Amino acid sequence: MKITVIGGGPGGLYFSILTKKAMPDCQIDVYERNRPDDSFGFGVVFSDETLGEFLKRDMQSYELIRSKFAYWDDIIIARDGKEVSIAGNGFCGCSRKTLLQLLHQRCQEEGVNLHFEANVDNLSQFSDSDVIVACDGISSQIRTQFENEFKTKITLKKNKFVWMGSTKPLEAFTYFFKQTKHGAFAAHTYQYEKGMSTWIFECAPETWEKFQFDTYNEQDTVEKLQHLFKEELDDHPLITNKSHWRQFPHITNENWYKDNIVLLGDAKATAHYSIGSGTKLAMESAIALSDAIIHNPNNIKQAFQEYEKSRRNTVEMIQYAANVSLDWFENMDRHIQHPFYQFAFGCMTRSKKVTYENLQIRDKSFTDKVLEQFNNDVYQSELISESKPIEIPAAFSPFKLRNLKLQNRIVMSPMGQYSAENGLVNDWHFQHYSSRAIGGLGLILTEMTAISNTGRITLGCTGIYTNNQIVEWKRINDFIHQNTQTKIGIQLGHSGRKGGTKKPWETEDLKDKWELISASAIAFNEHFPTPKAMTLEDMDLITSQFVQASKNANEAEFDMIELQAHHGFLLASFLSPLTNIRTDEFGGNIENRLKFPLRVFTEMRNVFPKDKPMSVRISATDWAENGISPEEVIIIANAFKNAGADIINVSTGNTVAHQKPQIGRMWQTPFSDIIKNTIHIPTITTGYIQDIDQINTIILNGRADLVALGRPLLLDPNFVRNAQAYEKFQANDIPNQYKMGISHLYPLKASERKQVEGMKKALKPKSNKK
Repeated sequence: MKITVIGGGPGGLYFSILTKKAMPDCQIDVYERNRPDDSFGFGVVFSDETLGEFLKRDMQSYELIRSKFAYWDDIIIARDGKEVSIAGNGFCGCSRKTLLQLLHQRCQEEGVNLHFEANVDNLSQFSDSDVIVACDGISSQIRTQFENEFKTKITLKKNKFVWMGSTKPLEAFTYFFKQTKHGAFAAHTYQYEKGMSTWIFECAPETWEKFQFDTYNEQDTVEKLQHLFKEELDDHPLITNKSHWRQFPHITNENWYKDNIVLLGDAKATAHYSIGSGTKLAMESAIALSDAIIHNPNNIKQAFQEYEKSRRNTVEMIQYAANVSLDWFENMDRHIQHPFYQFAFGCMTRSKKVTYENLQIRDKSFTDKVLEQFNNDVYQSELISESKPIEIPAAFSPFKLRNLKLQNRIVMSPMGQYSAENGLVNDWHFQHYSSRAIGGLGLILTEMTAISNTGRITLGCTGIYTNNQIVEWKRINDFIHQNTQTKIGIQLGHSGRKGGTKKPWETEDLKDKWELISASAIAFNEHFPTPKAMTLEDMDLITSQFVQASKNANEAEFDMIELQAHHGFLLASFLSPLTNIRTDEFGGNIENRLKFPLRVFTEMRNVFPKDKPMSVRISATDWAENGISPEEVIIIANAFKNAGADIINVSTGNTVAHQKPQIGRMWQTPFSDIIKNTIHIPTITTGYIQDIDQINTIILNGRADLVALGRPLLLDPNFVRNAQAYEKFQANDIPNQYKMGISHLYPLKASERKQVEGMKKALKPKSNKK
């Protein structure tokens, strides 16, 4: 077999070593455009996990690389004179030039042919090659030639960054953050060999422009950065090596191979430097490609398919985490306002891969500082008057909205039960809500409750537009108030163009549909009728129904109201440009699209008691092209805040049927973060949040104030009780009738936690320090 490798970076070299070692008769030629002693960039970073993989694959490479590494277990976060060290992270760094030289040595030992100063832009000379590995970097000429076949997509990210070196010694991987009058800077720094450290500086493009940096003027860049980071550099100089300002390119390829050409390294996929080295990603993919070819020497297409199958999911997960991490740095100016330890915790948990418990296992002294600062802020607030407990998990700290005090931060999200008759709640709803209140929730938000008969989604939806409905809702609320400390709010809404449909478990749609209304005459999908575009008379009627429903909610003893303005229902249909194409005063720009929903909220607020809070639930993105913009979402949330909203419940999507949401763990929290920390209003977040560790993490890093659970509470009404036992938190609201259960549940959960912590400790980075 003849293999041609285009690009002599670590990925291509390591692939060549492994493949030649396993297939000695194979001819492998590596073509590199630079000289053997050239290297751009300074240090590269690996996790100890990656080093362990090297040990398994090629002991000689492992020993060579390991002998040249600088090691550190700590990460230091420093901001404007304050710093904290977080132990137990297990990383190592190496000079990129040294790494290449070591891999050159191993290639020569195994018989790989290395060709330097060999720029390849035409593959015709390799027509006799069985495999061509294109690993010629971010600007890959090979990938560019066949970008239509690979279906390449390149997105330049926002921040400006520049890669430099310094002689400043560093004891740990250190993030330096600095606030200036023109915006925030971050410096990602680490020592990779004695007397040398890497310094990657980044800032927002607006900050970059205000400092009048020049993309290619290295001397000017050095002078300005050395002045800004004078204390951090401790008078050590910055060193350049083609250190030009850039924006990070996020690269994906729908296809990883074409004929006998296969992509590897940055040519295939990039992951932002804030979660680790692209070198690590390239070398791990090199292992997978080598394995696939070794296992399928006579079927290259099969080898490529196995390579892609084994790596695509992992690579995409790493890229997703990298983008989440990158987003955090792109919004430094938003996060840097947080108290120091909350800021540091947010930095450590930014990609969502690391949680509070992970950090607690790595360095409890750090998480203790984070929790202590959080609790001090909570209990020193004018809103919370009682004395602070010695230690309390973030999820079980109190929260106050107007005169409504919640005993903890865990909320039941509105979940349709579709079990009402003529809008009337019954025993099913009684047990549904009361059992979860007894289960210890801080707040229950009811399923969307219609303001009129034709405002229902299905025939099984609840309503609050008749006296009987008020009475039955009050029966539920009275029980909850008399027997628990849980508070209950009602979500008031109108189905709009998504109404008159079957229940989720039914197979046949409704035969007798009522007339649907919406902002514009656009059907939700092909199964729904086209709604009527609302007239001014319709708006007057709907507003009066929302107002009456608010009065009814107060009469039924609800503690708060949430206005439904999300997921493409009636009020939400006015907010999104995908569902509002009106040409009158209620269409067009966001200020016009806001007018009707804002009028409804304002008139509701005017009739609902001033001591009771109100929430608005919005969709912060439509997950569809030309949908609502981030800037518009901020305008919407701010308008509701100014109209008297006490909290924004941040959801996403379900506006249009052709949406393409990006679902994952805690996937909607960044949208809550934007609203909470931009316009400074409390928020509720939701979306694939499954355990108490995630809830604590979200609250402590300041992404939301309350966390709403939906599906986790459907089959576990005692989620909170189990979480309290897991956290060894002594709740004071357990009913007397159930207190005998404490002696069984708490030891059980303590045992389960011990097992979980044992698994997490096993996965904790291990030091390879000699």
